[in-house]
Amino acid sequence: MADNDLASIQEARDLVRKARSAQLGFAKLNQVQIDQVVQAISKVMTAMAEDLAKLAVEETGYGNWEDKKQKNLLASEKLYERIHALKTIGVIAEDRQQKIDMIAIPAGVVAALIPSTNPTSTTIYKALIALKAGNGVVFSPHPTATKCIGKTVAIIHQVLKELHISEDLVSMITMPTLEGTGELMQHADLILATGGPAMVKAAYSSGTPALGVGPGNVPVFIEKSADVQVAVRRVMAGKTFDYGTVCSSEQAIVTEESIAAEVKKALLAEGCYFLEGAAAEKIKGLMTGPRGSMNPAIVGQPASTLAQMAGIEIPSGTRLLIYEEQGVGAGYPFSYEKLTSLLGFYTVSDWQAAGNLCNQLLQNGGLGHSMAIHSNNEEIIRHFSLNQPVSRLLVNTPSSLGAVGVSTNLDPSLTLGCGPVGGSSTTDNVGVKHLFNIRYVAYGLDSASEQQTDNNGVDVEAISRLVFEQLKKMNYVPTNV
Repeated sequence: MADNDLASIQEARDLVRKARSAQLGFAKLNQVQIDQVVQAISKVMTAMAEDLAKLAVEETGYGNWEDKKQKNLLASEKLYERIHALKTIGVIAEDRQQKIDMIAIPAGVVAALIPSTNPTSTTIYKALIALKAGNGVVFSPHPTATKCIGKTVAIIHQVLKELHISEDLVSMITMPTLEGTGELMQHADLILATGGPAMVKAAYSSGTPALGVGPGNVPVFIEKSADVQVAVRRVMAGKTFDYGTVCSSEQAIVTEESIAAEVKKALLAEGCYFLEGAAAEKIKGLMTGPRGSMNPAIVGQPASTLAQMAGIEIPSGTRLLIYEEQGVGAGYPFSYEKLTSLLGFYTVSDWQAAGNLCNQLLQNGGLGHSMAIHSNNEEIIRHFSLNQPVSRLLVNTPSSLGAVGVSTNLDPSLTLGCGPVGGSSTTDNVGVKHLFNIRYVAYGLDSASEQQTDNNGVDVEAISRLVFEQLKKMNYVPTNV
């Protein structure tokens, strides 16, 4: 094993040990004190949203800073607005009628795995929800994003220092390797895994409780009752956001023959370019990496950069490159997830065929994640909600923004559960409620005789005896009487 692998393993062990020590003290704070820490970090991160966004783009080359700033604000400002009033420490509920109390117990030390596509925003979000629940957190950054993630952690350290809280509570592996991340996952109390399928699988195989997410291959159905112009603008807003790096971004449009020409016209008006012939083949050649997966070089790139990489000419101002795909699966690259300015396009006969095709697309790498529908037909919307294997059905909203809670009232989150069908342990937008355990304090009920009488004074025991007497006269005697 290489020296850096051994160093990474040792660093992971040390960071977890220090975080656990710091967390034991942190967990003794009351709700007000915990909330002050979370509020302070949120406020500073809101102010730093633009600087961190620019640093993330500079380091990774993915996306654009304007949209990454919005993701940072989602992870700091909007998330704080949603969680600040939640009870997460100590007694969080007392039900005197049912005689059950609920006490929140922190998970302990959270291992937080951070992707390169949303590095600073995911770090901010995981830090806030971990601390709100009384936990410590150790980050394992993607190797191509250590600088911007490290800067984010350093800012958190400054806040903790000012509040006289141990900086060991929040830390980051500075020498990230697969071996070091594996060691971190084994020694932590809970794993928050956001990243590729292999990493999520490793998290669930580590022996440590994990919350991971599967890949997104989000189909978007534009149904004939929709306002096509509005629907297309929403699709464009979703797919072009941060150049498609959000896992819930639209991957393929599915629409009906009766409105297909209108949809195409609207897409062209919004700056889309439909690929054909040699240009299409050149772009397809870019899409697959050396190991058969998505080529990382195309991730989070504008259409102009993709065209330059492929050596093709496209109109100035083109925002998306679209290809009319003919199938799903091997040999049909536009039927897979594309975390960049590429979009598939399918035409089907009717909404039933659209449902079947959307299901196939989800089976092709997006099970349990999300899909979008643009429609004014509530019956069709309900049919899709009952039959599509997703955890989120986004209705008349950009899927990338709606799924993470920007344009919907879903919980703000950058870790979107896919449920058992997608290999996840939850279908929720993962948040603070997933990072603490609940201890139930259950008091004994009143005496049995009192429990047999309802609030109106009816003697249930006496009524039962009368019923059994009648049953005996009917030659039926219950076995247990």
